[in-house]
Amino acid sequence: MTAVGRVEFHHGMPDKLGYACRLLRKAYKAGAKVVVTGEAAVLKELDRQLWTFDEQEFLPHILVGDKPLPSRLHDTPVWLTTDLAQAPAHPAVLVNLGGDVPADLSRYQRLFEVVSLQPDDRQRGRQRWKAYAAMGWEVHPHEVKE
Repeated sequence: MTAVGRVEFHHGMPDKLGYACRLLRKAYKAGAKVVVTGEAAVLKELDRQLWTFDEQEFLPHILVGDKPLPSRLHDTPVWLTTDLAQAPAHPAVLVNLGGDVPADLSRYQRLFEVVSLQPDDRQRGRQRWKAYAAMGWEVHPHEVKE
């Protein structure tokens, strides 16, 4: 893992996936291409919420599974995947909803950590914070008040 990036720690929200939906909408509207990683069940629920969280908008995204994707889908702006090796090479932004430091951070310039109020999630977030700092990443906290 190369120490080249910036980590934005968004913490303190009661609804982690609802917050992630809003964060992804903001990134999409800014023209960013984003990869989201985490456990499979969390990504499946995020996929469901991205279809329903706003009745007035559609946020183009894809939940990557085990099968190869058709090339026409490679330009989708938001990718949800448990395996960063499956993600396209173009995004410079990674959102981590998982409990561990993602592998192969070297191709990302920015990382967003989303940490809820749940005690276990907060504790694992603290561990990731220390790991990123030890790797030389700039870590910036953002307390969310919903």
